Amino acid sequence: MTVLRIALYQGPGGVPESRHAALDALERAAAKAAAAGAALLVTPELSLTGYALGEGVRAAAEPADGPSARALSAVAARHRIALVHGYPELDGDTVYNSAQLIGGDGTTLANYRKTHLFGDFEKSAFAPGAEPVVQAELSGVRLGLLICYDVEFPETVRAHALAGTQLLLVPTALMRPYEFVPQTLVPARAWENQLYLAYANRYGTEGDLTFAGLSALAAPDGTVRARAGVGEDLVVADVDLALLSAVRAENTQLVDRRPELYR
Repeated sequence: MTVLRIALYQGPGGVPESRHAALDALERAAAKAAAAGAALLVTPELSLTGYALGEGVRAAAEPADGPSARALSAVAARHRIALVHGYPELDGDTVYNSAQLIGGDGTTLANYRKTHLFGDFEKSAFAPGAEPVVQAELSGVRLGLLICYDVEFPETVRAHALAGTQLLLVPTALMRPYEFVPQTLVPARAWENQLYLAYANRYGTEGDLTFAGLSALAAPDGTVRARAGVGEDLVVADVDLALLSAVRAENTQLVDRRPELYR
């Protein structure tokens, strides 16, 4: 059975001094993750720009194939590691809160637009995405993408489970005092949907926001296989499809569902 080693990068702290500095930090994380044997690196929501952009969102936004995407494709290819990054995506006149999956050869594998926007800032700065399930294949594992607040809706994760997602990647910018999300909700989502869930958070302070850290890889048996602290961190753990198969054989909630009763 397939085993995929992944890394979660918990950073950066605060708004980056520049896009160049943010790219350098992410490349250092990619090099460290690759040296640890990881085939995939997951980074936080709005990885290169910072989260608390205020009115600067549109100025920071780029197309899906813009300069930052091209730079990160080169990073992925240099270190032969796939990576997920979050960014403000400009499509025509519309800006989305997006996450992009780049393969270890530098090709773009998937692009997801956040469907559930959190708070006044996001609702004023971004348009909501309309595609709830975005997937890609990597080394024999079916990956899915969500962003932060999306995972707090049970319907989003269940949709991925029913579509066959085995590893759900969730770049996030969760702030205090909502630590219960990575501590309690994320492992529960992994258990009830029988999938792996990689939750990569920010740390540090931006304006009046302090991010909670506590990035985690939760397994389909409800255990946490890797947990970051509250500062800058890089954690590495394995996604084992043999465990996933064993859990789905024992926990039959997905096949025992009676959706005709839920409408």
